Amino acid sequence: MGSLHDLKSECHLSAIPISSWAMSERDAKVALVPIPTRHRPNLGQTRGMSDSPHGAAASAVGYLYQVKWALLEVLRRAHDRPDHAISLEKLDDVAWEARGLPRELLQLKHHEASSGSISDKSDDVWRTLRAWMDSVDLASGEVPDLYLITTQSAAVGSGLEALRLSERNSEIAETRLLQAAEGSIAQGTKASRDLFIALDPEDRNRLVDSIYVLDGAPRIEDVDLLVRQELVFALPHDHEDTFLDLLWAWWFSVALDMLQGRRTAVRATDVTAKISDLRDDFSRDRLPTLVPTPSGDEESELTAAHSDRVFVHQMRWVNAPQRILEKAIVDYYRAVTQTRLWLEDDLIGLHELEEFELRLKDEWEREMAWRLADLPRNADEAQRASLGRELLHALLNQTAVRVRERYDEPFFHRGKYHEMADVGEVGWHPDFEDRISDLLLRGAS
Repeated sequence: MGSLHDLKSECHLSAIPISSWAMSERDAKVALVPIPTRHRPNLGQTRGMSDSPHGAAASAVGYLYQVKWALLEVLRRAHDRPDHAISLEKLDDVAWEARGLPRELLQLKHHEASSGSISDKSDDVWRTLRAWMDSVDLASGEVPDLYLITTQSAAVGSGLEALRLSERNSEIAETRLLQAAEGSIAQGTKASRDLFIALDPEDRNRLVDSIYVLDGAPRIEDVDLLVRQELVFALPHDHEDTFLDLLWAWWFSVALDMLQGRRTAVRATDVTAKISDLRDDFSRDRLPTLVPTPSGDEESELTAAHSDRVFVHQMRWVNAPQRILEKAIVDYYRAVTQTRLWLEDDLIGLHELEEFELRLKDEWEREMAWRLADLPRNADEAQRASLGRELLHALLNQTAVRVRERYDEPFFHRGKYHEMADVGEVGWHPDFEDRISDLLLRGAS
């Protein structure tokens, strides 16, 4: 019988060399796709999305704009409000709050680049004013700052123009808005305009005096660049895109929790702490985790796709529980994908990975030698399988050997052992080499 290496070559089942991974496509980079489909909130159920394709697309862009703008808000203003938190779709589109009280309410309006200007009679204006009239207790005197942020430009001579941060005059703005409310004949805004007209003059003055208009705001495609600029001193050299991908993936997850009610708000300090943690992942003794834990459906797909791999057979030979087999497939997938992405992003060198594998194999050789020394010469199959099961359990739960000193994600060293077991570099059953040879021969026949 030929050597194990010869059998692998004949059957074309040898592992992909580590050196080839560095040139592969990022087909498995699921962690870095902004708002994966399975994580995207059902916007239609959240707030009456239009049934038309155009309306649905515009609504989706609007929600994504809110999510992205919220992160930009935190990055721009967290340093002077560390005790504040930001929320989505709770008090308003975006809101700043402190000690449970609203401090700033933000209404965001994103439009096509060719949509022109926004006037005092625009639907956006009266929808926004209606939202604030319904939600803000004007009589209390404790009115939060109210921001209308729109990608459109305020019409010349409008009340909105008078509410810009520069040259702001709320008295002129109130007069112009009242004139627009009384002069418009649009049925779609009538209820909101009537409510505005009927406000107590002091309440109306208090409302308008709290409004700030940020017109000509950056469009959604510009927000990523603005976020990058805010983080310029935190971005790791040569790994800026990977860092930003990880930050966005985390932020989208946080936003989803807020939109689905699992989280009420996120503190400014939580965001700055996450940025610090991510930055630390790019230090010399750590690495970033780029591949998330798969969802239940994804795990089932992975199990079906990889259930006949050599490393899975190796685990079956020592009677590993089915759930452990499924987890092993996930660890294998994540470790292989993670390795490829690290190499593509130049986060680690081939020599480090090869050294890591050598140290893993050394630990395996030591553990296997101790167990074989205690195995009776006439050991039956149950005893031999039990030895392998104990060896597998011991090595998969050992994290002393790390690819870098402070990178201790258990899935990576477990997945690496499975990767090595897949090509026969290590094994669990005392007779694993002979069994792999038989397995490969059967596969070739």
